[in-house]
Amino acid sequence: MAAALVISAAAAAVLVISDKKETARLVTEIRRNSYGEGGTSRILRMKIDGEEANSLEIEVDEKRYTNDEIRAVFRRASEKLEPLILGENERLDEVRSDLKLVTEIPGEPVDVSWELDRYDLVNIYGELNEKALEEEPEGVIVKLKACMIYREDESMRALEEMNARIFPPKMTGREKSAAQVSRVIAKEEERTREEDVLRLPGEVDGRKVELRNPDNPRGWYVLAMGPIVCLLLVSLQKQNEQKEKEERERQMMLDYPEIMNKLTLLLGAGMTVKKAWEKIVQDYERQKESLGERRAYEEMSIAFREMQSGVTESESYERFGRRCGLKAYRKLVSLLDQNLRKGTKGLTALLAAESQQAFEERKAAAKRKGEEAGTKLLAPMFFMLAMVLVIVIIPAFLSIKM
Repeated sequence: MAAALVISAAAAAVLVISDKKETARLVTEIRRNSYGEGGTSRILRMKIDGEEANSLEIEVDEKRYTNDEIRAVFRRASEKLEPLILGENERLDEVRSDLKLVTEIPGEPVDVSWELDRYDLVNIYGELNEKALEEEPEGVIVKLKACMIYREDESMRALEEMNARIFPPKMTGREKSAAQVSRVIAKEEERTREEDVLRLPGEVDGRKVELRNPDNPRGWYVLAMGPIVCLLLVSLQKQNEQKEKEERERQMMLDYPEIMNKLTLLLGAGMTVKKAWEKIVQDYERQKESLGERRAYEEMSIAFREMQSGVTESESYERFGRRCGLKAYRKLVSLLDQNLRKGTKGLTALLAAESQQAFEERKAAAKRKGEEAGTKLLAPMFFMLAMVLVIVIIPAFLSIKM
């Protein structure tokens, strides 16, 4: 924040000093823009006999060519014209692809309009009529007239004439055969327009013609999509399983301090570990519909049912720890197993200390979450600050008159 204030203050100081120098300078001339750059206008403060007067707006048109300069422009445009219209052709003596009849000359103030003597072969855009040219294998000479017009004064014009020899496009043997079949079909289509169907030829110039539907690759696409979809589904399943695992562990760690606190209170009230475990499970079963399913309590419920079915208390606790898979719950199982082997002396104090530590870790985790959320907001805040500085400073620098 401090850096942003320093930068903005420095930029403002530079702009103020520059503007002061600019307003103090006496303006005696205004440079006219070159051709094509457009006119310019300036608003100037005015003093008459040392007294302030109204501001004056002065408009200055762009520079115009003299007659000699215009003739030179037409000469340059004429030299550039033929290379511009060739397109993919090498020369006008052999034109086999579309011409590019330009309407302006790059770098020159000249517009161009065209006149042709064979619009049936070439249109005003220079596109060839391939069907009409198929009947002219030796080529046809087409006269092109280019009328060049000076943009600032349309009365200033120059005429350029050139001839182009137009040939049918070059085709391979397969392309010629396809074009021949296409012509036969076109004639048949025109002849049978009053009929319900168009009969396709089976023979053209003594050669057998077979017409079939093109290969449709959609079956192969579906076949290829199968493994891809399977991979995506497997990846999605693993991702969902990982999210479910992370959510399960998060929920169990949130419940851990509460479970430890309940065990501490019940053991302190004189209950055995098994009775305290049973009490916690029964309370959870009664409140399950209102509170929803909690994974840690579900695992405790499974362990309690194992005890009822004949599994030893120690084995039930060990299975509970393995199912939970978290370090905190394995530590709880270790304390309970130690209690079974050595007695209950000191267990309540150990559980109380563990409960206190679990609450502290829960508070620290919540604090970390809050800090992470604040950190994530820093990037968009800095981005917004940068955008504000750009919006404010760049137009100010661009307005400085050099």
